[in-house]
Amino acid sequence: MKASLKRFLPRGFVLGLMGLSLVVIGASSVMADDYFVKKFGKNDELGHGNYLTEAKTKQAAKLVTKGKVYQLGMVTGPDTPAYGPRKFQMIVHQLNDGSGALLGPDKLVSNDDTVVTSIGIGSQLDGFGHIGKEHKYYNETPAAEVVSPDGLLKFGTHALPGFVTRGVVLDMTKIFKQDPLPAGTAYTKADIKKAMKRQGIKITKGDVVLFHSGFMKANEGKTTLSPGEPGLGISGAHYLAELGVVAVGADTWALEALPSEDPKRVFPVHGILLTKYGIFILENMVTHNLVADGVDEFMFTLGVPKLAGAVQAIINPLAIK
Repeated sequence: MKASLKRFLPRGFVLGLMGLSLVVIGASSVMADDYFVKKFGKNDELGHGNYLTEAKTKQAAKLVTKGKVYQLGMVTGPDTPAYGPRKFQMIVHQLNDGSGALLGPDKLVSNDDTVVTSIGIGSQLDGFGHIGKEHKYYNETPAAEVVSPDGLLKFGTHALPGFVTRGVVLDMTKIFKQDPLPAGTAYTKADIKKAMKRQGIKITKGDVVLFHSGFMKANEGKTTLSPGEPGLGISGAHYLAELGVVAVGADTWALEALPSEDPKRVFPVHGILLTKYGIFILENMVTHNLVADGVDEFMFTLGVPKLAGAVQAIINPLAIK
């Protein structure tokens, strides 16, 4: 872990990074006993993903008026800033004996590639196996039923349905009147309401909500991760859950405000969204093109890679207007 990030870890907490899975433990003193919300039944594994209905797909389709496609994912490579010790490596190699031998009468040559990477690099989706509380995950599922070194037993992102739903982007630079927003700026329930009112839109059940802070654009080209960032606050996270959103994303690497509003807590918004309510997190989303074109709502589409038992997913969602 980078030394610059250690200052965000309070005494009494242990932050374990095992493979791709991040588990926060020792947090019972700051979280209520009724932390887990079992809205969809004791065996549910989709959380707010249950709101991805045919009706939402039809609603989203009606938002396509121009046919313009926005790629929301960034390019991921060896220089992409990443939360330590995550790394990315690609190896391109020629097939057969490696000499580039010609194939058949057409004398073809071919290349293949191997990627050795942590999945949580660049634009990514966090699944419910990413964050837990006291060795329990979404729906109060014990770690023994979730965690395995060769792939999650439950909550693997390979099992997620395709996302075709309404997307909304909120430009928080207009609310705080700064671009980019400074580190530690937290979007509260009141701030989200102001943003919706300013843009004349409402967040509805089954939506995907993205926040624009100007952070990604301002840090373009950097190869080291900034330890602080603007992002979603605690009251804002609870409010979005009340509205029934499926996923929340931002143009930042951790979605939530860092340092946190409560310095004793470690990634509290991750715990609230993933563990408590079952809401997916989308990090490092490219939002500035949407904002530049004045797009407020759009069709959001995402097919998650079918990597068995994955904690996270490298993604490139599309916004279609």
